[in-house]
Amino acid sequence: GLGASAISDSAVSKIFLVKGRPSFNPLIVHIASPEDAFLLANVPKTAEKLIECFWPGPLTLVLPKKSHLENKLSDLVSGGLETVALRVPQHPIAKALINAFGKPVAAPSANVSGKISTTRTQDVLKNFDGKISAVIRDKPCQIGLESTIIGFEQGIPVLLRPGGISTEDIKAKLNLSISKAKDPQKLGEPILAPGMLESHYAPNTKLRLNAIQPKPGELFLGFGRMPKGSQGFCLSESSDVNEAGANLFAALNDLDLLASKLNKETIAVAPIPTSGMGQAINDRLKRAAATKNYAEPPKVAN
Repeated sequence: GLGASAISDSAVSKIFLVKGRPSFNPLIVHIASPEDAFLLANVPKTAEKLIECFWPGPLTLVLPKKSHLENKLSDLVSGGLETVALRVPQHPIAKALINAFGKPVAAPSANVSGKISTTRTQDVLKNFDGKISAVIRDKPCQIGLESTIIGFEQGIPVLLRPGGISTEDIKAKLNLSISKAKDPQKLGEPILAPGMLESHYAPNTKLRLNAIQPKPGELFLGFGRMPKGSQGFCLSESSDVNEAGANLFAALNDLDLLASKLNKETIAVAPIPTSGMGQAINDRLKRAAATKNYAEPPKVAN
């Protein structure tokens, strides 16, 4: 993640500038404990159940903001909306950082806006070396995909972005029915949460999805057994969607670099099951393959 104080307009604005992120695309605010959510937002009963079951962890809740706070969140984190996206992270370094800082931390993925997310230090530095204050090094991300994001309409949970916790897990543990959000861009409505833009997570190289094998001149992103003679990387030789999710962004970054070096124009991607973590993987791949259809934000000078 690329973090900054969530209560400072100047700090949050640097996230948008460095990433080249559109100001209408909200950020997730990371907090130290579930109790902090009740200080910052109005929490419906259904959200309380999700908090009890899945926090800390890769679950973000989009909730109505409270006003008149002593340490008011920057309005920039919400992209002009009356809601705020909140999460209590599980990783010990993230928890220690928030506790040491003593304030909420706004933190999107550490990538250039619209481009491949990063799960390794080397990919963060490739994007931002010289543009950010520091990097806290650790091992590559274990889950690999961003958090699941859930909003609420009249107390009913709505899936805004599939991610590290599957809807099957939520339904199994809480017996909750979760509806899927409609595409805000097609409806001309505001983006409610990160990861809802039609084009996102994109490499510089074109993607061709649901490919059984590569065409001549294509690299291949595989799942299960790699086609004979193919050139590329496999997300999971054992066809494990959790392993594939953990490897997705690192593999896309490596293949994008390889395509540039070998002058390849396309990466063919094997079909991925849609169950469990596969739902989030397919969501990322679909957006990565989409044509960008929103205005470019201003470029940032070094």
